[in-house]
Amino acid sequence: MDGQISFTFEQRQPIKGYPELHWTGKRPYTSTQYYPAQLKESYGEPKDGWMNKIFWGDNLQVMSHMLKDYRGKIDLVYIDPPFDSRVDYKKKIEVKGIGRTETDTSTFEEKQYGDIWTNDEYLQFMYERLVLIKELLSDSGNIYVHCDYHRNYYIRMILDEVFGANNFKNEILWCYSIGGKGNRFFGRKHDMLLWYSKGDDYYFDGKSPLVVIKRKANSHMKTMIDDDGREYQEKRDKKSGKVYRYYVDEGKIPEDYWIDIEQLNREDAERSGYPTQKPEALLQRIIASSCPENGIVFDCFMGSGTTPNVALKLGRKFIGADINLCSIQTTTKRLLNTISASESKLTGFCLYNVNNYDFFRNPVEAKELIIDALGIQKFDSSTVYDGELDGWMVKIMPTNRIATKADLEELKANLPYHTFEKRKEENPNGVVEKIKIICMGHEADLKAALEQELSSYNLEIEIVDILRDKKDLQFKREADANIVKENDQIIIKEFYPMNLLQKLSMQKESVEDWRQLVESIYIDWNYDGQTMRPTICDIPAKDELVSGIYKIPASAGKIKIKITDLLSESLELEV
Repeated sequence: MDGQISFTFEQRQPIKGYPELHWTGKRPYTSTQYYPAQLKESYGEPKDGWMNKIFWGDNLQVMSHMLKDYRGKIDLVYIDPPFDSRVDYKKKIEVKGIGRTETDTSTFEEKQYGDIWTNDEYLQFMYERLVLIKELLSDSGNIYVHCDYHRNYYIRMILDEVFGANNFKNEILWCYSIGGKGNRFFGRKHDMLLWYSKGDDYYFDGKSPLVVIKRKANSHMKTMIDDDGREYQEKRDKKSGKVYRYYVDEGKIPEDYWIDIEQLNREDAERSGYPTQKPEALLQRIIASSCPENGIVFDCFMGSGTTPNVALKLGRKFIGADINLCSIQTTTKRLLNTISASESKLTGFCLYNVNNYDFFRNPVEAKELIIDALGIQKFDSSTVYDGELDGWMVKIMPTNRIATKADLEELKANLPYHTFEKRKEENPNGVVEKIKIICMGHEADLKAALEQELSSYNLEIEIVDILRDKKDLQFKREADANIVKENDQIIIKEFYPMNLLQKLSMQKESVEDWRQLVESIYIDWNYDGQTMRPTICDIPAKDELVSGIYKIPASAGKIKIKITDLLSESLELEV
């Protein structure tokens, strides 16, 4: 069975004379298991037997799933992972077509993800993902890790450990003018791109991203004109003594500091509203130079979808992944707009769920939702437990994957053993602690493993599986919709996403037009009961609204409609 497939990989041994980064709770990562994926949606057609892919789920599980078919086959990885910036990143949500005032409730900011970690947690998080990325890369593959001053020095040491210091190629400075101002320090005006190869035989086409040669008045390199009137510069190779001629109109290979690509501003046409979005020009340079034509590009921190969108435009194959549903919806919308605007036929793409984790659509909110739904008394300052419930200490495990024995390490490392010893001394036969572990699925022997490792203490341990034990919990209010068939048309008369309205502090009666709350509408006229293949993709521009009325084709069978609101939450139903 697929669920029993496992993968192992070798760990690079420390090399004498090279430093190695250690952190509390550092664990070797030498194996993983296969996680299933469900095909949920399909857009467009394959090309030469290939369909691009987007995965919604924890990227550790996504990559574990990919090992079965793509181990050693990925040509380029670009990731823009969390920076440990101590910041919560938010997306501005605006009701369409409403003039706003400072006191208006038609706009708010929705938290997309938090970038606040403990040092040890962040380093283990990055280490495990980089190990899997290496397994996926081809022998000629490259990886670019986008980072900034917060943790770039740690990330480079982990990259040295995983890929080998000899495979380091460049630390590229991406310099920009927007933001980064400082009063008590010099303005922080650049990010870093750490480029490593899988091995010696790596792919690089430096001539693909040629940049214009700029003439500088104080440059030691003189600009000359040949017999045909073309400007050029000459440079002598120090080793061979050979003189090379560079024509100004042909450009040159970029250096390792890029000053010609600016950050996106609010008015840029490609701006999606997703926080931390990177400009397409940045990815164009990376992909064109470091991924061969027809190669596979992979981004497991997909965010706004810039990497897959640029890969699509450049004719590369792509695989993208993100755990945030807003990322999935934003990327899907961008790709469909690119396909629609292209004069040539571009390769289609499929959307998969890994491990079927659609219970929480925004993992940032998951813990708070569980605390509220179960009536847990929240602890704000505890490093061990998340709260207390009826005398039980509560620990909430990651909500984006099944809980494993490895997830127990943090709990075990921080348990109040001194308190346990004191209680044991006072009452040798008494229970020293009652611990309730809340998870979204778990390994079968999770409880037994914890009891065995803590067998010197009399503990009561209970595992609460939300998916199994608490299916009746209502975490979010469903949308209200009124959809009818009239005169060979599908007519959406009403759509009120109650969760969005709650966040806007609005009643549905106060909404002028339900379409102001809608991001997109997809319709599959012949739904097969498993995979949605929309032929209607109503994705209005920023200041426009969806139609809401759609003509039913004569060939229509079972009809499925997906309405996505401004929070990227969707109502899916058959008509």
